Amino acid sequence: MKAVTLEICCGSAADALAAWKGGAGRVELNSDLFHGGLTPTAGALRVVKRAAPALQVMCMVRPREGGFCYTDTEYAVMLEDARLLLENGADGIVFGFLRPDGTVDEDRCRAMLACIGAKQSVFHRAIDVTPDPLAALDTLIGLGVDRVLTSGQSPTVPEGIATLRAMIAHAAGRIEILPGGGVTMENAAWCREQLGVPTLHAAIHRTAYDRSAMGNPAIYFGGAVYPPEDRYALTFPEDVAALAARLGE
Repeated sequence: MKAVTLEICCGSAADALAAWKGGAGRVELNSDLFHGGLTPTAGALRVVKRAAPALQVMCMVRPREGGFCYTDTEYAVMLEDARLLLENGADGIVFGFLRPDGTVDEDRCRAMLACIGAKQSVFHRAIDVTPDPLAALDTLIGLGVDRVLTSGQSPTVPEGIATLRAMIAHAAGRIEILPGGGVTMENAAWCREQLGVPTLHAAIHRTAYDRSAMGNPAIYFGGAVYPPEDRYALTFPEDVAALAARLGE
């Protein structure tokens, strides 16, 4: 079977550079993976591109957690963020706009695609909450979107295999289906064999520690869910290399 390109989901510039050193063919650059990935800073993108100019960097444009139907202000921010990221070297933009009923918002997608221009366009896992993924695919194909990131409307790719197969068959080469969500070291090769896709999207992190916040462990800086403040998730090059080897990249 032909080797699969590995796209690594990254929560920071450090993650992206680790993925590059580990042999990833492409990265998706985000901030705040705890909330599913939000817009990264232009500074993070510039640091990555300065160190690894040949690395393909897809930048998430998502201003907040909690759905994909945005206010006018949030929408304006997304377009400005996309322009800024493209001006600073992004190879493409990852985005998603839905209406209140969960269907694809064609007008806002069309405006984002005009902003992206000749660079790569990816509609993210917002498709996994649409009422009809095949109808959503038809809409995105008509708009000219390059790629769709999806877990097959299930929590993970292995659980969504049947729907992913249906989406791949329905797309019929008109748009790339990029499986992502719950792809791990243990199941990546199986996902590749089941789907026969050219690219897989995976997040590979270990826990790293920063003990500077431990002087007062009663303090939390987040919301209602209180993760320990002395640790964070980090990608390591050797883990990316091991996954790439399993996929034959």
